[in-house]
Amino acid sequence: MNRDHVLMGVVGRPHGVRGLVHVHSYTAVAEDLATYAGLVDDLGRPWRLSWHGNGVARLHDAAGNAIDSREAAQQMVNRKLYVPRASLPEPDEDEFYFADLVGLEAREHGTDRVVGRVAAVHDYGAGTSLEIDGADGRNILLPFTESCVPVVNVGAGWVAICQPDEIEVPVECFPGTAGQGDGP
Repeated sequence: MNRDHVLMGVVGRPHGVRGLVHVHSYTAVAEDLATYAGLVDDLGRPWRLSWHGNGVARLHDAAGNAIDSREAAQQMVNRKLYVPRASLPEPDEDEFYFADLVGLEAREHGTDRVVGRVAAVHDYGAGTSLEIDGADGRNILLPFTESCVPVVNVGAGWVAICQPDEIEVPVECFPGTAGQGDGP
């Protein structure tokens, strides 16, 4: 999708046999996703949705026809749902939409050395992360936390990042390894 649209939800697995689907809404109040006009999928097709329970919805196409079979619902799995940016309120001065981060320059915190550009913002359910196309050709995946991304300056077009030097996993995390004994 283009920068004029903001990702607001993703269609999940089917629910039952009559075309209902789970929908993962990225709005502050999940049910608000149904109130946005101009909802389109990642292929540019318009949709409207109506909620039928906790996180379960029915999708209707532009003509008002509902998806009414499990097979049709299965075809919608992982379909991203966007709304026009113009239909969203402008964020406050110290706020931003995740879509605003894409394309920002990534600078090393403290030195301002350019490391790359934010290529994508991911959220797989365990926390948000930034994918950075490194200036050296390598991609960097960082948790979007204050310790790894201490400064976000959308207006100036950059984020400051702190890359961990290394990640050590304690031996206790791997039961049965040498020196840990043979069980309880």
